[in-house]
Amino acid sequence: MKGPLFYSKILLFGEHAINKGSRGLSIPYNFFNGGLKVDNNHTDEAQKSNASLKRFVAYLETMQQENPELVTFNIELLKRNVEAGMYFDSSIPQGYGIGSSGALVAAVYDQYAENKITVLENLTREKLLKLKQIFSKMESFFHGTSSGLDPLNSYLSIPILINSHDNIEATGIPTQSLEGKGAVFLLDSGMVKETAPMVSIFMESLKDKGFRAMVKNQFVKYTDASIDDFLHGDVKSLLSNTKKLSKVVLNNFKPMIPEQFHGIWQKGLDSNDYYLKLCGSGGGGYILGFTHDYDKAKEALKDYKLEVVYQF
Repeated sequence: MKGPLFYSKILLFGEHAINKGSRGLSIPYNFFNGGLKVDNNHTDEAQKSNASLKRFVAYLETMQQENPELVTFNIELLKRNVEAGMYFDSSIPQGYGIGSSGALVAAVYDQYAENKITVLENLTREKLLKLKQIFSKMESFFHGTSSGLDPLNSYLSIPILINSHDNIEATGIPTQSLEGKGAVFLLDSGMVKETAPMVSIFMESLKDKGFRAMVKNQFVKYTDASIDDFLHGDVKSLLSNTKKLSKVVLNNFKPMIPEQFHGIWQKGLDSNDYYLKLCGSGGGGYILGFTHDYDKAKEALKDYKLEVVYQF
């Protein structure tokens, strides 16, 4: 058995602050993907994934009993396939902020949910919110709490604009310019991260009045402006706003930036060769970069592994 593939995602804008009323923009990233499989593969990876799926199935069974009107699964079939050794075969690095658990959740929903909402339907706001709600509950197994956006993005494989907690819509983004010198890229920090501690740091910081004011008056403001610029293809304004955003993050979110990256973060701001920001919750994994000249950024960051996400 081999199920369809689901892609990783990148939250371009909106990390952490989505929970505090900021907008967000999430796009599928087809470079990595994963799918459910049953075969004779008995590697450690496959066995670990299978063991995790067993725990996930138990969680879904309880979730379905407690909340049957939200979603029901063909639990018997799911159990049988997991007993037969089913695992999630994935190239999506775990703990990197690009939605490895989101793709798994999307795959399980796609294969085993009954009366599922499909990509082919007219995706009204109500349907999107219902999916988000289901995925949020499913993905909570992996993260403690989840917005449900990662699986939603993976499941639909289209860019999603988050206007507010209960207002999300599928959106179009400008076509990439493959001849363009500018780019959004991923920088590999070489460190696996955990989402939950980063969320805790952010929530703890919000108890401080000054931090709350900074989030509202600077972080959310530049995030929203960057989203508008990106959607309208205004590269000059986008780079100006991502620079401001990068500075705000460096000054106020230091615990979420691995220490060895504080210097290169600042270097980008000083040289204007690139601007860095958190990709997801921070703490490791990938860091997002924006640049008007990818060759320059590549040269400045030659000690690190970079992947282009989008060219303009």
